[in-house]
This record gives sequence, structure tokens and C-alpha cells, in this order.
Amino acid sequence: MIPWLYLAVVLVAVQRIAELVYAGRNTRRLLAAGGVEHGAGHYPLFVALHGSWLAVLILTVPPTAQPNLTLLAVFVLLQLARVWVVASLGRFWTTRIITVPGAPLVRRGPYRFLRHPNYLVVTLEIAVLPLAFGAWQVALGFSVLNALLLWHRIRVENGVLAPRQSIPSNS
Repeated sequence: MIPWLYLAVVLVAVQRIAELVYAGRNTRRLLAAGGVEHGAGHYPLFVALHGSWLAVLILTVPPTAQPNLTLLAVFVLLQLARVWVVASLGRFWTTRIITVPGAPLVRRGPYRFLRHPNYLVVTLEIAVLPLAFGAWQVALGFSVLNALLLWHRIRVENGVLAPRQSIPSNS
């Protein structure tokens, strides 16, 4: 039987790879439509953070570790929230900051309630999955690193989106 940890990490890795493919397609479309990328310099740091987060889990958590099923269920719920975020942004969802001048901001789905719901989901995922396997040090360390990167990214993204606040939404 495959250990819970390996199963979780493989499923997350497959999900992230599928998201990168979808995001890449959306990025190419947005750039072709006149979109502009902002903050490209910090993007590789996010890729490294997410890849090393999964690698450190594999390297530090014993394969025999039994998960806390409640926290694992919370992680599954976070995946549903992630799907809601991606579906709400649709063709505008990317893993980069791409803005199309004059395009309205998305204000449907979780964007009706939060300005950056994807970042909230990711923040919780980075903490919850390691905690589900008792790896609080991994949860803490990667949560701090993620917070530092998000602090910068949100400042960049808010600056880019500010001029579009007055454009009628496409909700």
C-alpha cells in the first residue's frame, strides 16, 4: 500500500503541474491580447518555494507517518476552494501577474468576498498539509517564507490592479 504522505504529495504535484499547464495557456492568451506581465522577477521564487515544500515533506516526514484525518479533510476542502478560485477567474487565472489594460476586475465567486482568495488558499495549504503529518517545523518554515513572498507579490499586484478598480466588473 502507498503511504499516505506519498499519495498526498504525488496528488498535489500532479495538480500543480496541471495548473501550470492551464496557467501557461492563459498567460499566452492574455499576453497575445495585449496583457503585460508584472513582477516576473519574483516568480521563480514561488516555483522554488512550492517545489521545495513538497520535497522537504518527502525528505523529513517518515513514510509510515499516519495523517491527522481531520487536517487531511481540511486540505481536501482547500482543494475545492482552489478549484472555485480558478474557475471564477477562468481565462484570467495564471500563476503570474498578467494584466490586460482596460479589462474589468473579476468580482464573482470568492472574489466577491476577498481580494486575494487564491493567496489565502495557498497560505492555508502550505501550513495544513505538513501539519496533517505532524511536521509543524515544515509548516512554520514554509509559511514564513510564503508570507514574505506574498507580502511583496500582493504589493505588486495591488499596484497594478489599482487603476482598474473603477472599471465595471464582469461578475
